[in-house]
Parts: sequence; C-alpha cells; structure tokens
Amino acid sequence: MRATELYARPSPGYEARLAQARSLLVQAARAHAPLKQASSLGAEDMVITHLVQQLELDIPVFVLDTGMLHAQTLEMVDRLKATLQVPVQVYRPDAAALARFVDREGRDAMYRSVELRKACCHVRKVEPLQRALEGQRAWITGLRREQSAARADVPLVDTSEPRIKFNPLADWTWGDVWHCIATEGIAYHPLHDNFYPSIGCAPCTRAISLGEDFRAGRWWWENESAKECGLHVKPEGEAA
Repeated sequence: MRATELYARPSPGYEARLAQARSLLVQAARAHAPLKQASSLGAEDMVITHLVQQLELDIPVFVLDTGMLHAQTLEMVDRLKATLQVPVQVYRPDAAALARFVDREGRDAMYRSVELRKACCHVRKVEPLQRALEGQRAWITGLRREQSAARADVPLVDTSEPRIKFNPLADWTWGDVWHCIATEGIAYHPLHDNFYPSIGCAPCTRAISLGEDFRAGRWWWENESAKECGLHVKPEGEAA
C-alpha cells in the first residue's frame, strides 16, 4: 500500500496551517534573504519545496550527500535538479577529513558508541551544513513537533541563534503532511512506501513497525535521548 493511502488524514485546522506555512515562507523570502531550504528529501521537505515552487520564491534547496545515502535518495536529488526552478546545491564531507575518520575508525564506527556515531555525523553532516549556510541570514527546515520528544517544542520561527530557522510545518501532523502530498500531487521518496517515515544515511535508517514512533528507525540501537545528529542541536546541547 502506498504511503498516501496509509497516512493522508488531515487533522482539524489543516487549511489554516497550510495558509500559515505559505505565509511564513513568503515572509522568510521577503524579509530574511539570503536563505536556503535544507532538504533530506523526506516527506516534510518535499512539501516545503513544493510550496516554495508554487509561490515562486527565490529559495535555493540544499542537500547533504553524506556518502552513505540510499540509492533512492540520490535518484531523488537528480530528479529535483531536473525539475526545480531554483538551484539544488549538494554539499559533501571534506574528503580529507572523511578519509582520516574512516581510516582511523572504520566505516561502521557508528555502531560502536554514541560518541563515534556523533563524530561520524559531524564529519558527514554537521561540517557540510556549516559550509552550506555560510553567508545565509536564515534557513528553512522540515522539523515538526510530532517527530520526537526532543522536537516537541519546535517553534515556527526559531530566533534563539543568530541565523533564524523557519520551521513552517512545526505544528503539522503526519496526516497533514501526507494529505498535502496526496492532494497536491507531490513526488515523494519511495522508501516512504516501505515504512520509512524518517530517512537518513542507509546504515543508520530502518523501517519501523506498527506502534513505533517516527524516529524509531533512526539509530535504533541507541537510547531515545541520543537520537540527534547535530544538525538541530542548540549550542548549549539542548536538542531542537
């Protein structure tokens, strides 16, 4: 069964939240340029990219190619490059730093300890993110409060750091996301049809079972409190 058939169930107030998301994107583009959208090619990010295109906003999209993405994710990147009206920028790890890490710790270091997994995330994701955001006043993400306990307080507009973070789907439900995908005809990652609600690097992502939370398939061998890669963690260490 396709993900749209399983999940597309709008919650009360969906139309108001959709209008709010559109308004927030317009506000971000007009008042906080230059800015970019960070995309993992997951359902939320594809919705945001679609809305940006609909609104004809000058907001480039960037993807972090960690070197360990699913083949389907790389195919989605190519599809976006071919279809979007704005640039799709791909940022990769520093080759020398990655080679040193792999030579020292091996390609499966993430399974040995939380510290090594976070070190792997840092070289593959956090450092490239820092480069992607150089010179930007703001950025846009697909964070939602419903995704995990660590994200339960995600605001629509996060001004807690010098670079503003816009989270236009912060108060959307999973059903809202998929209702938008279904009604707007938005292309989505094929792994969503195989019970992958959250999609990251291939070694660190699995399908979830009925009753598991959205991020249960990410770093499933770790405790819930550790399940952030560093992209959305505040300087003092509080996960966003």
